[in-house]
Amino acid sequence: MDDPDMDDKVEVLEVSTQETSRAAAPGPQILAIANQKGGVGKTTTTINLATALAAVGCKVLIVDLDPQGNASTGLGVDRAQRETSTYEVLTGLATLDQALFRSRIPGLDIIPSTVDLSGAELELVDIERRSYRLRDAMENTVQNYQYVLIDCPPSLGLLTLNALTAAHSVLVPLQCEFFALEGLSQLIRTIERVSAAFNPELHIKGVVLTMFDKRNNLSGQVADDVREFLGDKVYKTVIPRNVKISEAPSYGKPALLYDHECAGSKAYIQLASEMLKRERSRAA
Repeated sequence: MDDPDMDDKVEVLEVSTQETSRAAAPGPQILAIANQKGGVGKTTTTINLATALAAVGCKVLIVDLDPQGNASTGLGVDRAQRETSTYEVLTGLATLDQALFRSRIPGLDIIPSTVDLSGAELELVDIERRSYRLRDAMENTVQNYQYVLIDCPPSLGLLTLNALTAAHSVLVPLQCEFFALEGLSQLIRTIERVSAAFNPELHIKGVVLTMFDKRNNLSGQVADDVREFLGDKVYKTVIPRNVKISEAPSYGKPALLYDHECAGSKAYIQLASEMLKRERSRAA
């Protein structure tokens, strides 16, 4: 998956996002990218938002907590290179630093995942502080990062609970479809319970509308309903349905490097800009 033009593409991306860089915020901020529904764009949002943040000079870490390992694949981490992964970190067989993999994108690192992680939930059941394994592993080891993005599995099991316990906030990718609000209500209740029982700091950072099809009236109706329900928690930026976004993972690249001019890449650059500007505004 080596690409001789990778450095050139990163430079182009840095130019594309230079305005955003003026809004860069300090860290570390730990975000769980979560939704119990599959296929809503969690991993796509994780790797492309992380790439955009890295391009403006933020030091970013992705923690791949999905046994499918799609975030790892999407960043070009070959399965043969994943000798140490989030499985070893959660089960105490390795430290976070030992599992660290430096991607080809400057400033962007990842803790990769393997299929072994699928058995971790059963193994953790009888382990002390089972809900705090990731939080304990990250303590005092992520201080060099401004952002830590945790890519959660499409379920509300023990792996996702570890992510929510370790995170400061939750970023929710929400597909513009009929049952979106129903799933969102369930996730909000889960976040409230985790906040009450494990992590009082936890809150929803924002909701990102994904797979938006402007030709479909339903997409617009869902977007309106979600904005009415959650107000300014919903980002103005929407991520459109885009062929290039779907193609990029098969090349082991974020869409922002695969084709930084496509509509999907531009949307993720805009999302990073909006997120950083919101943070700057709150800090002011």
